[in-house]
Amino acid sequence: MESNILSIKNLHKRYGKIHAVNNVSLEIHKGNVYGILGPNGSGKSTTLGIVLNVVNKTSGEYSWFDGTMQTHEALKKVGAIIERPNFYPYMSAKENLELVCKIKNIEYSKVNEKLEIVGLMDRKDSKFKTFSLGMKQRLAIASALLNDPEILILDEPTNGLDPQGIHQIRDIIRLIASQGTTILLASHLLDEVEKVCSHVLVLRFGKILYSGTVDGISNQNGFFELQADSNSKLIETLKNHPEVEKISEAEGKVIAYFKTQLDPSVLNRYLIENGIYLSHLVFKKMSLEEQFLELTKN
Repeated sequence: MESNILSIKNLHKRYGKIHAVNNVSLEIHKGNVYGILGPNGSGKSTTLGIVLNVVNKTSGEYSWFDGTMQTHEALKKVGAIIERPNFYPYMSAKENLELVCKIKNIEYSKVNEKLEIVGLMDRKDSKFKTFSLGMKQRLAIASALLNDPEILILDEPTNGLDPQGIHQIRDIIRLIASQGTTILLASHLLDEVEKVCSHVLVLRFGKILYSGTVDGISNQNGFFELQADSNSKLIETLKNHPEVEKISEAEGKVIAYFKTQLDPSVLNRYLIENGIYLSHLVFKKMSLEEQFLELTKN
């Protein structure tokens, strides 16, 4: 039985008229990388804030570690970065981390170990104020890892970074995940979630649009592009197909979506049996990006 690190059930958060989190549920199992994906204002940060005890929920429930411990106890096993970290500018990276160790009662030996993971060993004696934004973010990750958390929570981890900085942070996330730490990250960047996450929850206006594996979202059923002598007859015939979901027409071609994965030859046979001979038949899969746009539009 894989252990359940975090379980969220029917979570709601209202700010006056705004329904920031609307019936969100999510199960986080050990050893996976979860992404909460959505445009700004979709409720990602609010959801993280609730489970980290910094935002009060309106209704619903969540429990840490199969409900075996209270939130404040559970949070000792969680590493989180939800806003820009505040380190002392005139202290070195190493001194800043040692201070965190002191406060949290952690052995100093962890400092070098975590600086190694985030690639800052060569700068451990440099003052924090000399660090680039990307280095500051990496130091924040090192700090969140000091207590060897079971889960690391990151809110928009690459925000404001240049391409190189983004690349470094993503590599670090993959490395941490490969060592067995569960990760939950919020992002508005599709690319980020596609590259580093195994599971994704897509939110828009606080509501779940999709929840499941990253592979699952991109291998949804795809669609057919079709053409026949009479597209209107083709459309009429398609409408009678028991599995058809929606049909549209674009640039002289008929676009058909089906509820299940349909083999092109089976579709062709069905149409021939109904007296429709196709001049064009292409099966297309949507890229994750197209899926995402499809999910988040209107």
